[in-house]
Amino acid sequence: MKFLENILHKMEPNFSKGGKFEKWNPLFETMATFAFTPKLVTQKGSHIRDGVDLKRTMMTVIIAMIPCLLFGIYNTGHFAEVAKGSSIAASYWDGFGTKFTSGLIVVLPILVVSYGVGLTVEFIFGMLRGHALHEGFLVSGMLIPLIMPADVPLWMVGVATVFAVVIGKEVFGGTGMNVLNVALTARAFLFFAYPTSMSGDKVWLSGQEVDGVSGSTALGDLASFMSDKPVFENLDAYYGKYSLMDSFMGMIPGSIGETSTLACLIGAAVLIFTGVGSLRIIASFFAGGFVMGMILNAVGGNAYLDLPAHFHLVIGGFAFGAVFMATDPVTAAQTATGKLIYGFLGGLVAIMIRVLNPAYPEGVMLAILFMNVMAPIIDHYVIQSNIKKRLKRVKTA
Repeated sequence: MKFLENILHKMEPNFSKGGKFEKWNPLFETMATFAFTPKLVTQKGSHIRDGVDLKRTMMTVIIAMIPCLLFGIYNTGHFAEVAKGSSIAASYWDGFGTKFTSGLIVVLPILVVSYGVGLTVEFIFGMLRGHALHEGFLVSGMLIPLIMPADVPLWMVGVATVFAVVIGKEVFGGTGMNVLNVALTARAFLFFAYPTSMSGDKVWLSGQEVDGVSGSTALGDLASFMSDKPVFENLDAYYGKYSLMDSFMGMIPGSIGETSTLACLIGAAVLIFTGVGSLRIIASFFAGGFVMGMILNAVGGNAYLDLPAHFHLVIGGFAFGAVFMATDPVTAAQTATGKLIYGFLGGLVAIMIRVLNPAYPEGVMLAILFMNVMAPIIDHYVIQSNIKKRLKRVKTA
């Protein structure tokens, strides 16, 4: 590695100001920064010396998402075999290699399109603004495929990625300046622009062409209790298809990386242990969802309202949203108290939308985007409250 670093240092004058390739400096800086620690140091003013930089922070988040990615690949492969009517689909863990390969064939192109299109857009803006590519998209490029249905067309992934990077981030100034979570902006764009490709029965099982194969999700079947023709006559029948353990492990249809609560919790442990993720936001998000579930249980009236509160926490994208979306350090609340309020209201609103609005059987996306917008207001009032308390103490001193 030292050999490669020396080569980069010898090439640097050609890409510096006045060099032959000065206009390509953003590309050179991007490659050098991605491979090695930047040699830029603070020259003046107060600063903190720390080994953690943006690149290391982003890589930690990616490592935390690996369990969701690997399980999502296998889960996608399993339900792809279910759609084909394969004999190995009878048992979830039969044909591990075949299912993982089938899932990889589906997921890998989505991942490549997400990173390829997103980094291209980032590169164009970097060249226009004269700065290196920011590492922020390393995380967004992984998140976007994980929150997509398995059968989403690749061109839609590309269009949504362009929209998310340009409208969701670059127009605000780039990494660290965006108001909304970039990955959720991509999903929201597709959800409202191409709803039939982001919902319904046929988008969740890749390659579903076999008659009689149901591709609905646990939330889709659950939401049917709010209609005149529910899929199941009662909750006991629902539990027969979507048990609590299967839902917790992730052995159910859904977006690629969001089905396994266990994988999400492993990622949460990595983020919290390394200090990258906020325990306050994650814990309060789950608490808010549980409280709303209890309120709905108290109201009752149909099977959807009667679903135990803890069940809401392990189905859909609730756990994934709590761990990887709500904790986005750019779009989340910054104050300690604000994080608790932000997370609690996010979980509360997510379950409220999920249950009380049949048009949106999953409310996590909308809830987090709404709280992204509200985060600065929450922080403002928390700070103002602290200022008022301090002023009162000054008057009584």
